[in-house]
Amino acid sequence: MAVTEEAPPATERRPERDGWHLNSPLALTLLLVLVVALQGPVRGALGTPVMQSWMTVFVAVVVQALPFLVLGVLLSAAIAVFVPPSFFARALPARPALAVPVAGLAGAVLPGCECASVPVAGALVRRGVTPAAAIAFLLSAPAINPIVLTATAVAFPRNPEMVLARFAGSLLVACAMGWLWQRLGRTDWLRPPTHHGPEGRTRAEAFWDSVRHDMVHAGGFLVLGAMAAATLKAVAPASWLRTAADNPVFSVLALAVLAVVLSICSEADAFVAASLTQFSLTARLAFLVVGPMIDLKLFAMQAGTFGRGFALRFAPATFALAVTGAVVTGAVLL
Repeated sequence: MAVTEEAPPATERRPERDGWHLNSPLALTLLLVLVVALQGPVRGALGTPVMQSWMTVFVAVVVQALPFLVLGVLLSAAIAVFVPPSFFARALPARPALAVPVAGLAGAVLPGCECASVPVAGALVRRGVTPAAAIAFLLSAPAINPIVLTATAVAFPRNPEMVLARFAGSLLVACAMGWLWQRLGRTDWLRPPTHHGPEGRTRAEAFWDSVRHDMVHAGGFLVLGAMAAATLKAVAPASWLRTAADNPVFSVLALAVLAVVLSICSEADAFVAASLTQFSLTARLAFLVVGPMIDLKLFAMQAGTFGRGFALRFAPATFALAVTGAVVTGAVLL
């Protein structure tokens, strides 16, 4: 009879677990000690003109955008928790061609960022709403709601036409994508989203969980966006920015791609766009139209909600239509 060897105990297989390891309090302590030890060089680096310019732009963007971000997160969580998805299904027309613009306009009265619009659109599809209308709402809600438009007006006090241009361009693209899906979309491209309800939680608990999640998530992207804008303003040579800004085609594409990469929450992106003063209003409009519709985090969320096949087709089509809509709207209104 064969003899089987016994597996060694877990403590013998992983002796390194019993030794010294790094944890969060220790890492924070080491970081503080390092900052204190290097306070001289750090103070000298922060005192340079480049760093002073960087800090000025960074703080200005964050301080201006933060109140709108907080208000948008609170309202978005309230809608997600307290407004039943069946409400939207009853409010939309039965004909898909009419449901698309109605769903697009519904985004104007429902504050929320793009992080909240994806699960809401998934709930609409799950409740039987035509996907074309859900797509129109998905794209319009984070771009034309009152919080975002108010933030845009505050960020562009000398260019009030930017508010109308953002509203018109975003709604135009949202409806165009909805109608495009109605005509060319296939059911096998769209994976029906599954429902994961807040079992075991009260509405108040679900509300504050949503607020904490969205605030940390959106706030992190706001900080990254402010850092990128400050770096672009303080470090990039002025000749490079002028060269990019002086080319109408390249400036629009550059800021559209920047919006995808930065992935800034729509309640805060207007302040980042306003800081890019070297670029034309049309190029900055492309930044504001593209960002809330398709960026890196949205692509991941859309793939997780509706399936990778949907996201791989939806993302490039949305990007192309958003850039085109921004250029057309900018030519007419700016």
